[in-house]
Amino acid sequence: MAEEKILRSLCFLRMTGFIGLMKVKIYKPAKNAMQSGVANTKDWVVETEKENTRYIEPIMGWTGNSDMKKQLKFYFATKEAAIDFAERSGHEYEVIEPKQRKFVPKSYASNFQ
Repeated sequence: MAEEKILRSLCFLRMTGFIGLMKVKIYKPAKNAMQSGVANTKDWVVETEKENTRYIEPIMGWTGNSDMKKQLKFYFATKEAAIDFAERSGHEYEVIEPKQRKFVPKSYASNFQ
């Protein structure tokens, strides 16, 4: 049901001319290197790719960007749901498979050998 609302919203935005067909990437986020937990790494993300380059604003010197589509991120429980969403929306997509973590079992005693 939530996916249908998102799809209806995208169809409305496309009809009004705000967005056209986009190139999106589908990926599973990596674990944060600063934390030991795996929060926010379970869902698949559909994210639009950058179309415009950034520019330096002349008055304040801030970095600006006129590409509002970069702020769109959609989260899905499975890769198949994300691909289905991209196909139904008519977007070009690229699937980036997650890399498997290497887990090397260690023990505290191995520090003293």
